[in-house]
Amino acid sequence: MDIRLRPVTREDIDDEYVGWYRNDDGHLDYFTGSGRTFDRDTLVQDFAAGLESGRWFYYLIETGEGEGERERERERVGTLKIGPIDTRNKTADLVALVGNRKFLGQGLATKAIALGNRLAFEKYDIRRLQSGIFATNIPAIKAYTRAGWVVEATFSGFYLRDGEPVDRVCVACFNPRYFPAE
Repeated sequence: MDIRLRPVTREDIDDEYVGWYRNDDGHLDYFTGSGRTFDRDTLVQDFAAGLESGRWFYYLIETGEGEGERERERERVGTLKIGPIDTRNKTADLVALVGNRKFLGQGLATKAIALGNRLAFEKYDIRRLQSGIFATNIPAIKAYTRAGWVVEATFSGFYLRDGEPVDRVCVACFNPRYFPAE
């Protein structure tokens, strides 16, 4: 299945979008290390703050690619966030969320991350992308590494989950413009 990324608009943050950030089914158990919860107000505020600061940007992951007659057939899959961007060092985080649960397990997170890599490198001139993942979140580690990321390190016991330490797997992706292949 083909996907595309387009910038999120304020109008995109509707009930369906907000529902992607609910954790009634445990889908977001590994989404945030801080245990942060999300509602419409926090999502809208974060979206607006990113635009205002120019330090982070949200993209909607949709089925299909390109523009054209099939616009009405597109389905919303989830979100991809680039940032916060460290403009001095040209680094950023990149987080993909397959929020629409019917698309889980289809490899779309890998495709979204790969598209996000290119977007971050070409549009925002990011040198290096990074992220931290719960070591127990094997699907996320696979999605990132299949999208061209590498495991750089593991921080032992970084997270505390239900009173038990969980390692953090640190992954990164390098812009070939700044890190040419040897």
